[in-house]
Amino acid sequence: MAIKLSEARALTAETLAHYQKSFHDKPEQKTVMNAIMKNGIAQVAIDHEKAYRMSHTFSHEIETGPVTNQKQSGRCWLFAGLNVLRVDIARKLNLKEFELSQSYLMFWDKVEKANYFLESILDTLSEPTDGRLVSWLLSNPMQDGGQWDMFVNLVKKYGVLPKTAMPESFHSSQSMMMNRLLTAKLRQNAARLRQAFHAGQSETTLRDDKEAMMAEFYRMACHFLGEPPTHFDFEYRDVNNQYHSAGVLTPQIFYQKYVDRNLDDFISVINAPTADKPFQHMYTVQYLGNVVGGRPVRYLNVDIDTLRTLAQAQLMDNEPVWFGCDVGKMADRERGSLDPDQFDLNRALDVEFSMTKAERLDYGDSQMTHAMVFTGVNLVDGFPNRWKVENSWGTEVGNKGFYVMSQSWFDEYMYQVVVDKKYLNAALRAVLDEEPKELAPWDPMGSLA
Repeated sequence: MAIKLSEARALTAETLAHYQKSFHDKPEQKTVMNAIMKNGIAQVAIDHEKAYRMSHTFSHEIETGPVTNQKQSGRCWLFAGLNVLRVDIARKLNLKEFELSQSYLMFWDKVEKANYFLESILDTLSEPTDGRLVSWLLSNPMQDGGQWDMFVNLVKKYGVLPKTAMPESFHSSQSMMMNRLLTAKLRQNAARLRQAFHAGQSETTLRDDKEAMMAEFYRMACHFLGEPPTHFDFEYRDVNNQYHSAGVLTPQIFYQKYVDRNLDDFISVINAPTADKPFQHMYTVQYLGNVVGGRPVRYLNVDIDTLRTLAQAQLMDNEPVWFGCDVGKMADRERGSLDPDQFDLNRALDVEFSMTKAERLDYGDSQMTHAMVFTGVNLVDGFPNRWKVENSWGTEVGNKGFYVMSQSWFDEYMYQVVVDKKYLNAALRAVLDEEPKELAPWDPMGSLA
């Protein structure tokens, strides 16, 4: 039953005077105000004693190459995925440093997303333009973010290649203006398709129009990122300075030859403890994807202890773990630490922050915003107390680009890990076969890293 509230109350001189009095009744509030105004809340609220406990030493670590740098772009999910794959290549070829081309997959992601968007527009021609669904489709049709299953779609279809074969361009590293223009073009295309539909144009005409739009989009992507090579020479020197030449390869052959993992065996496991998503069930998100006809985004939802156990098991087998989290929460970029206990916001601001993880998801206070890779863990009596994180923000932040995450931060702000399904117990493996529940496009688990 709906509750009807009484007439809305405006702020009056009397209520404002009451607020002011409550502030001045505590003289120390002015001192705190001055400190925050001068230094910022993070510097005032930080608990140095707890922050210093976040050691960058771990009982188990995986050897990786130097930290990569996505620069002014939102390609963390691509960087994280390629950083997982490069471990295989470095091990197989005995390399100390190696990097795959992020610009190559970025190009194909842009093209595939454009096609996915236009197909979604064709699929919703009968929906009202100002309805929630079409408004959502139009809200951000061309962004840099993505999901693990979207990464798999790109790699399986287009392969991978060394960064030297397709290096960074200006707009791969600074993508804002490119995305703004690509978005404008796609919205224009959506308007033209919808107008043509309502003018009575045939499906054949609409399809022809869409293909012309895609040819134009491909041209734009080439201008911004360069046209991807179809083949390249692969030469390298190993850690012993021995020269090797593999001859001319295609990106698909390079992937098949040097990456020792079947991406179909890796699944996204999430922890979304909201009432609408019971644990031990599969979920997908409507209109979330990049490759039409590709692998859909699928999530297995589990409790946080299971999420921790799965990530730990894969790491202990010396395999890195791709993961998604809300990186902006309780983070210290300078120290490279993720820990809710290192900031005492309640005391600094004299307020209480006490939302649960489920409440933060339901009320829009948190969602997955960034993808990184676990490359180490510190165990005490067999249980993690902190995790080593390989980021993609260059070496100037954190500990030469690496972060340390406390287990308490893991519990509160970790949403997804990608693991080989062999680490699942029999009950969870059986769940993989069930038809996933479809979530609305605007569900928080539809966010892109």
